Amino acid sequence: MRIIRFVMLLLLIAPLCSCTSPETEPSGNQKVTLALNWLPEAEHGGFYAALLNGDYKKEGLDVEILPGGPDSPVIQRVATGRVDFGISNADRILLGRAQQAPVVGVFAPLQHSPRCIVVHKSSGIETFDQLENVTLAMSDAPAFSHYLREKLPLTGVKIVRSTGSLSQFLQDPTFAQQGYIFSEPIVAKKQGIETTSLLVSDLGFDPYSSVLIVSEKTLADQPELVEKFVRASIAGWKAYLQNPDAVHEHIQSINPEMPRDVLDGGMEALRKLCLNANGEFTGQMEPERWETLSRQMEELKLIEAGLHEKAYVNPSGLR
Repeated sequence: MRIIRFVMLLLLIAPLCSCTSPETEPSGNQKVTLALNWLPEAEHGGFYAALLNGDYKKEGLDVEILPGGPDSPVIQRVATGRVDFGISNADRILLGRAQQAPVVGVFAPLQHSPRCIVVHKSSGIETFDQLENVTLAMSDAPAFSHYLREKLPLTGVKIVRSTGSLSQFLQDPTFAQQGYIFSEPIVAKKQGIETTSLLVSDLGFDPYSSVLIVSEKTLADQPELVEKFVRASIAGWKAYLQNPDAVHEHIQSINPEMPRDVLDGGMEALRKLCLNANGEFTGQMEPERWETLSRQMEELKLIEAGLHEKAYVNPSGLR
């Protein structure tokens, strides 16, 4: 859920976080920071599992997870070395590299995009071709919004800026809202509103999501650190997908605006997004997917050709 009282939650979480830290702790573990692209949610569950289960500690790492928020500059923070690692989506990685931010994706827990357009079931809209005569709350920033405008007629659709709040959606059956499949639809159902979710990936725009990113400098200068962090994160994600209870309890405790039942309810959708065609969790990324995404964004005139070639390294390539 895109949270309403963002500032209040940051104040709540801030005592737990610090953006500056020594290289090592008294324990001898290396201090590492991970910047989230939003406030703690299910899409970050595997990283929290690695923290709570001690997977990072086993690798000699003392990890601090820093919450993000609306328009959180994760790419810039990682590129400039203000934080060691960050979470972003593949399309944002390409946009960052187009702006000379040397960041690299090294692990993709979400193999498919959770991005969706949520509509009221009572609207009768079941496919993107039927998306018309509604008010659509959608951000201009993400590449998916440009893709929708290019691919769909959007007849009678009035696009307004998304605030992250579901309040107007809940009150107006002619209102549509961008969201994540494991979040906004679950929240709406909890409020008694039946919805239909139109997955943007069904239109063919399917960037890897919640990708772990690192700077080219860190990847070159500290390859062992990157390998350790990725290995521990993979272990955390595997554990989280098997049993999310402890992680959801923790996320709810540090982000009270994210109810436990919403986290639990969205888990089935999230789990499906994390598995490959063989039903396995690997975090690996396919060259063809990056090539397709790059071509789509080139056609939208968002980036130049060839940026995807150095935009990612698979976990297996770190060894």
